[in-house]
Amino acid sequence: MAETDYILAGDIGGTKTILGLFSVDGGRLEPERQETFVSGDSPTFDALLDRFLASGMPRLRGACFDVAGPVLDGECRTTNLPWHLSESRLQKRLDGSSVRLLNDLEATSFGMLHLPSTELLELQSPTRVGRRGNVAVVAAGTGLGEAYLYWDGRHHHPMASEGGHADFAPRTDLEVDLLVHLREQLHGRVSSERILSGQGIHEIYQFLRMRGVAEEPAGLAERLAAGDPAAAVSEAAQQDGDPLPLAAMDLFFELYGAEAGNVALRGLTHGGVFIGGGIAPKNVPVLQRGAFLRGFRSKGRFAEFMKSLGVWVSLNPETALLGAANYALRI
Repeated sequence: MAETDYILAGDIGGTKTILGLFSVDGGRLEPERQETFVSGDSPTFDALLDRFLASGMPRLRGACFDVAGPVLDGECRTTNLPWHLSESRLQKRLDGSSVRLLNDLEATSFGMLHLPSTELLELQSPTRVGRRGNVAVVAAGTGLGEAYLYWDGRHHHPMASEGGHADFAPRTDLEVDLLVHLREQLHGRVSSERILSGQGIHEIYQFLRMRGVAEEPAGLAERLAAGDPAAAVSEAAQQDGDPLPLAAMDLFFELYGAEAGNVALRGLTHGGVFIGGGIAPKNVPVLQRGAFLRGFRSKGRFAEFMKSLGVWVSLNPETALLGAANYALRI
């Protein structure tokens, strides 16, 4: 009887790290074991890996780990942890198994290709179903991640970017005023991530409140000060339907759609656009009000091209781990 091969995958973040072991059945992966760790509890990634593999080293076909930070020449120094990861060192630790490190958005991008339809929310249907081509992935959460899946004619290949740190480009008088407001707050340059993130939701809300768009709902100021401001604004918009929070979320999603459209244009992404990150799946009712697609499609002479692209939202919070595991099958 043939011995089972396994894939080891990891999603390494500043707050938590998820490690998973998958058995290989033909070309398919079957999850066998998964464990979540508090990243800061381990001085190194090797120490954390030792805990996961304490019961023994399985026969690995390959391993892939995605990291919240830039990966250069097979190495990464994590952004929010004192960890230094190296493909060559991990390969020795894993008995010579092939190892790859990916940026977290690269892994998220690749994972999008392996999500079942039940874990995807379709915002816009493609006019050419099944058409292959480059794919864009835009993910707003704590920050703004952007990446591509390059189509070579046979396979998709993840490509990292730092597009979320590019300059915010206002399109309307209201957005120009928002830029001026944020320039004053930040004493200079404003990136897209400053707006398209949890922090950005709060900034947009404060801006619209100062403009007198609507009255602040009773008790919301206290909720903003007591906990997560973005979550408080989102909750007031979705559950209470208050005009000011709803206007803030609508503007946020219109800007989100506009940026997703920019990414799609830059990559000529005939294969469509996937939306990741934590904000979109937590705000589906507002997302479906139309502001996102209005911003996405508003591209002048390219409006029809934008309408032809499929747009999907990932509902799986572990898409990056799934992407890392499936990428390991390639190496």
